[in-house]
Amino acid sequence: MELLLIRTYHPNGTNGEIRYNNEHLCYSIELPWKNNLPGISCIPEGNYILQKRCSEHFGWHLQIMDVPNRELILIHPANNAMEELKGCIAPVTILTGEGCGDSSRAVLTKLKMLIYPVLNKGETVILSIRSV
Repeated sequence: MELLLIRTYHPNGTNGEIRYNNEHLCYSIELPWKNNLPGISCIPEGNYILQKRCSEHFGWHLQIMDVPNRELILIHPANNAMEELKGCIAPVTILTGEGCGDSSRAVLTKLKMLIYPVLNKGETVILSIRSV
């Protein structure tokens, strides 16, 4: 399975659209691009394997594996990239500004319902990140 994240970069955040089979699933928000600096930048464009992850803070969510020079890059709920993200990706239902959106928890549940059954069968899920 492959998901495509198409990004648009802005000074105050990165907005994106996540697609599966060329169909819109949701939007995404991230930090602005700042040369992959940990804690202040979104991650580089490329292809990444997704895995299930559970933490006390976020519950069940997704981890983006093997990000160059970064660790613990997650897909978790957030509605404001600059206030709530440290390099991770947050799915959102709608975009409300640069790096801002709404209803993140609801759309993360939708993503998990699509992705988790595939992972549970032992299949690979790839997130391909590209720009417009």
